[in-house]
Amino acid sequence: MLRVGVIGAGAMGKNHIRIYSEMPDVELAGISDIDKDLVESLAQQYNTKAFTDYKEMLASGIDAVSIVVPTKMHRQVAIDAIEAGAHVLVEKPIADTVENADAIIDAAKKKGRLVMVGHIERFNPAVIKLKEIIDSGLLGKIVSISTTRVGPYNPRIRDVGVILDIGVHDIDVISYLYGSDINQVYAVAGADIHSFEDHATIHMRLDHSFSGLVEVNWLTPHKIRKLTAVGVDGVAYLDYIDQTVELHDSGWIRKAKIEQKEPLRNELEYFIDCITTGKQPNPSGNDGKHALKVSLAAISSYKEEKMIEIKE
Repeated sequence: MLRVGVIGAGAMGKNHIRIYSEMPDVELAGISDIDKDLVESLAQQYNTKAFTDYKEMLASGIDAVSIVVPTKMHRQVAIDAIEAGAHVLVEKPIADTVENADAIIDAAKKKGRLVMVGHIERFNPAVIKLKEIIDSGLLGKIVSISTTRVGPYNPRIRDVGVILDIGVHDIDVISYLYGSDINQVYAVAGADIHSFEDHATIHMRLDHSFSGLVEVNWLTPHKIRKLTAVGVDGVAYLDYIDQTVELHDSGWIRKAKIEQKEPLRNELEYFIDCITTGKQPNPSGNDGKHALKVSLAAISSYKEEKMIEIKE
């Protein structure tokens, strides 16, 4: 039994807590949050221990933790967990700066601990299926991937803008589907209602001949989460919410057979499997750092009104 803890019991943290509590080879050994009443209520509900100081929870002997706290706290909390001997799953984005991402990755390497970044859409059954389809060559060479991720503003997001909050999902997915890093980005964005940017269109280039386009906003009154992959032999239309993939070519329109499942459950089961088998997680810390680097470059691009080169 792996002893697992969750640091941060907000909306997303509660889902981590729920899923860990239901996993057969995991003991939910503790929950930490600064809200004493909340964490004690959740601990009672899930029959585990409550901590208002996450360091006390780490000292109790934890094998792994999910870190579900505000982005600016990721570096400190992750390094404290690693130093305590825990493997870490850090919610996206991995950190608020590339330097802080490097600090987390370096600490894990020195301690021999795993770092996985919670890019949940990689574990969406529709994305998993589309990756299989692309890698099989069914669509031929992929030349363009575009995404739309729009909807109303979530008031609990106060520390970042729309690019780092939700745009980073599709930046990572596009890089993942291509199997290639992004090397150029140009973004147009603005902050019309919120203090950070609340809408953005992000143009990306990969290996000089492949393109990615991400449209995000907090202005649309209804939620849309879709992706289009264009290949020389066909087109795939993916719906993240419905978990569907539809293929169009010159002769057929067909739907992929997909077994629907909660993406976060897939993600956490995979994280636990990486710990028990010793395999390196995907998305790794470096994958998370790349998505962060591109997101930050997109922010610089729209502010400076120029294309930004992504240098490794």
